[in-house]
Amino acid sequence: MQVIEQLGDLLRDVAEREVLPRFLQVGHTRKEDGSLLTEADLACQSALETALPRILPYPVLGEEMTREAQDALWLRQREGLWVVDPIDGTTNFINGLPHFAISVALMQNGRSTVGAIYNPITDELYTATQGGGAYLNGAPLPLRNAAHPMSEAIAGLDLKYLCSAKLASRLNSVAPFGSQRSMGSSTLDWCYLAAGRYDVYLHGGQRLWDYAAGALILEEAGGRIASLQQDDFWSDAPWKRSVIAARDAAMFAQWYRWVRQNQ
Repeated sequence: MQVIEQLGDLLRDVAEREVLPRFLQVGHTRKEDGSLLTEADLACQSALETALPRILPYPVLGEEMTREAQDALWLRQREGLWVVDPIDGTTNFINGLPHFAISVALMQNGRSTVGAIYNPITDELYTATQGGGAYLNGAPLPLRNAAHPMSEAIAGLDLKYLCSAKLASRLNSVAPFGSQRSMGSSTLDWCYLAAGRYDVYLHGGQRLWDYAAGALILEEAGGRIASLQQDDFWSDAPWKRSVIAARDAAMFAQWYRWVRQNQ
């Protein structure tokens, strides 16, 4: 709990100093992969790189590092590795959409053991430790246990990286859920599922920093996850991992079965 308290204090402090003052006030560039980058991303990551090893003495892998540096750190991550997304939802941040987050996870032996995701606009801090439950500003997750059928479910969907044209077509024509959302921040998608704001989730391919904290928070809130390729989510490829997830075991069984049958 001391680590979680320190992480919460750190994320709030970094957001106040490095992120929020630049909201609506910063230009951007494009990285080699076409994704957006701002001064706020770099400043936030730099602050976290300095502070996180003071909480627990492990190296920091951030989104805004070179792929070579990320690969080298991942190969040495067995004992412990901080994984950071300084601003998840950079496109939202640049365009003034108040939906973005800072995400931090501690990974050991390929799995997350501590996770924290902070939305500075709403002052919502989602946290989890392996075996210790998940929380939103100290309140246990989920916030609500909706008992509605799949036909009324809210789905978080990001189809950008789906390889299956059949699945994309079926989702657009005969999807089993009631309505869908795509809000531009993968880390907050995980949190909304863990909180019970979403019921099911599907993503075609997330980076390590997109799921490291969120997947742990969802699992500790009672959710279930797999990928499109592996039933064991944590054994799939780390750098581009698809997601099939739901808020609880019963909803997951229905969602998983439909997705598999329609791939």
